[in-house]
Amino acid sequence: MSIKIDAHHHFWDLNRTEFDYRWLSAPGNEAICRSYLPDTLADHIQQVGVDKTVLVQTQHTLKENDWALDLAENTDYIAGVVGWVDLAADDIEDQILHYKEMDKFVGVRHITQDEPDDNFIIREDVLRGLKVLEKHNVPFDLLFYVKHLHHAQHLGQMFGELPMVIDHLSKPEIKDRRLDNWEANIRLAASFPNIMCKLSGMVTEADWNHWSPSDLKPYVEIVLEAFGPERCMFGSDWPVCELAASYADVHHALTETVGVLSECERDDLFGGTANRFYRLGL
Repeated sequence: MSIKIDAHHHFWDLNRTEFDYRWLSAPGNEAICRSYLPDTLADHIQQVGVDKTVLVQTQHTLKENDWALDLAENTDYIAGVVGWVDLAADDIEDQILHYKEMDKFVGVRHITQDEPDDNFIIREDVLRGLKVLEKHNVPFDLLFYVKHLHHAQHLGQMFGELPMVIDHLSKPEIKDRRLDNWEANIRLAASFPNIMCKLSGMVTEADWNHWSPSDLKPYVEIVLEAFGPERCMFGSDWPVCELAASYADVHHALTETVGVLSECERDDLFGGTANRFYRLGL
């Protein structure tokens, strides 16, 4: 049996005052407003048979890269860290070259969804930064809301050699059962072979208190049809998922909604795609 990978989770430590965790104090986030560190996750992944994970940034600071990489070096199950660099900085290439030296630094993400400018990701200075990522073959996570998803076409056209992955299906409005404002653009994104999709973050886009796997199924089916399992990857989005579901519930929901897959397709979805995309070498 192939290795099983959770391609998307987070850690945070509220005792570290150098990081900005104010978002955890927002109304509704009380359930996850505490520290989450490697020992907290270990039992969850063991319960569902996950072997390795990818730790994803939550801060726009290089200091979090260093903290996360230190955690990864001391935690066997963390196979890679998706960190952050300042895409608009003049010294972005120096930043990339520095972190590329770190064995477990496997990609970059920017929290585009929080930018006041909906066109942030196609700003000229940011595009220059993405060109540097492409030059050095550093994978990039696209954290979008539905309103940003149309930018994937522009990025796909500009950066045909940059490995990109859409986090959380671009956060479709599952609670309202909307497909109309999402489906066309997710299928368009899938037309670019270097763009992948994480089947993650769905339960927190559904009704937190009353969701079921059947609510997620239409979105999972569209993504699997558009991208194919060989370009999709499982991610728990833990501990954010705990606002609506346990780790085990998230894993079970995906296994239930993916339908009938061959052993090879299931292996891709639950590990192979992430292993190839982030070049984890597992």
